[in-house]
Amino acid sequence: QNLLAEKVEQLMEWSSRRSVIRMNGDKFRRFVKAPPRNYSVVVMFTALQPQRQCSVCRQANEEYQVLANSWRYSSVFSNKLFFTIVDYDEGADVFQQLNMNSAPTFMHFPPKGKPKRADTFDLQRIGFAAEQLAKWIADRTDVHIRVFRPPNYSGTIALALLVSLVGGLLYLRRNNLEFIYNKTGWAMAALCVVFAMTSGQMWNHIRGPPYAHKNPQNGQVSYIHGSSQAQFVAESHIILLLNAAITMGMVLLNEAATSKGDVGKRRIICLVGLGLVVFFFSFLLSIFRSKYHGYPY
Repeated sequence: QNLLAEKVEQLMEWSSRRSVIRMNGDKFRRFVKAPPRNYSVVVMFTALQPQRQCSVCRQANEEYQVLANSWRYSSVFSNKLFFTIVDYDEGADVFQQLNMNSAPTFMHFPPKGKPKRADTFDLQRIGFAAEQLAKWIADRTDVHIRVFRPPNYSGTIALALLVSLVGGLLYLRRNNLEFIYNKTGWAMAALCVVFAMTSGQMWNHIRGPPYAHKNPQNGQVSYIHGSSQAQFVAESHIILLLNAAITMGMVLLNEAATSKGDVGKRRIICLVGLGLVVFFFSFLLSIFRSKYHGYPY
């Protein structure tokens, strides 16, 4: 009992200084792995050092800090849950002990027993938004954390600048507003919206997935998620560009068929359009096949 009280007192002291407790191998084994323990510990295994070049780790760490601060400064804060972090460069032995070969990874260590499969957060499928982490923690510990984010006025400022820009343009062109009726301009704007929605930008906004995934063992970066249940931000950008290229090919094919210009020029336009459609649609289909394993082609 004295040992348990000392451990809880030490963790509470560290939490009073910093919401996320940094741990090396010795601290991890003493406060997270070794009994006795009557508290839950959420550990983020990461690689934040600049030489590791893990941009996803930095993004996930920002969300983790938001969640930990929300818990630390909430009215229901207690010694039943602690947030910790183990960096690879400070605790490589911990990574080896747990056979961990990727970062970032979130794990929950319950008060009693060993972590089960559900105690490892499914970051690839759910993303690392603070709200998703809070929901996962509530399922594992019955501790409900209301996420409080610091105010962010960047969206409001960007919207105000856009409205000001459009208003200024309309004022300067108030004597000649024929450009408002330009079908090509409206078509381009509509296509931009369609490309953004069909490439999964809204899914990114809701789930907050990482931009890409870098394997810490071999340094290989994956831009396409291997599952049909998730995607990376970079993947949505790739799909957007592929859809745009296919659309451009279809536009050129239509132009070659309907224009009344030189036959040779129309033939070249037709071949370019056909090449764009065939090449980029094949590329798009190959990505689809890599994500939907076993699809009957």
